Amino acid sequence: MVTWRTALPSDVSARVLLDQYFTARALGFPAGPDAYRRSEPIDAEFTPPAGVFVLVEGENLSGEPADVGCGGVRRIADGTLGARFEVKHLWVQPHTRRLGYGRALMTELTRRARALGAAELVLDTNESLDAAGALYRSLGFAPIEPYNDNPNATTWLGRTL
Repeated sequence: MVTWRTALPSDVSARVLLDQYFTARALGFPAGPDAYRRSEPIDAEFTPPAGVFVLVEGENLSGEPADVGCGGVRRIADGTLGARFEVKHLWVQPHTRRLGYGRALMTELTRRARALGAAELVLDTNESLDAAGALYRSLGFAPIEPYNDNPNATTWLGRTL
């Protein structure tokens, strides 16, 4: 069973998961690990009402309770629809993939963004992340114009809430 725990990105459990996320992203980056630009989350951007950061509580490979994923939403500059929140650092450990954890995390982050007043939810991603792109599109995200200058991103997606 998956549950959620709110944390700051600087919390120890969050740092472990974020380090796993950044390492995996760099190692899988199409231009090579040295080309990947790590962007450390700032606690204040993930503290209500500006945003929230969530840890996924599931099970480790031994079946024991463990933090197995993370992600957050943060408010960015308003868009034409009003309050715009951005999904950041969505990550689930490899052993939890294809079990619905990523979809459940996106659903939870969407719920929390709505509760914080979001009218629109956006994200950036890299086209090399096929499974992530498919997940986002299945949840109603569609291509939008770039809203940031993230050097790691090739695709920008959004959806109305």
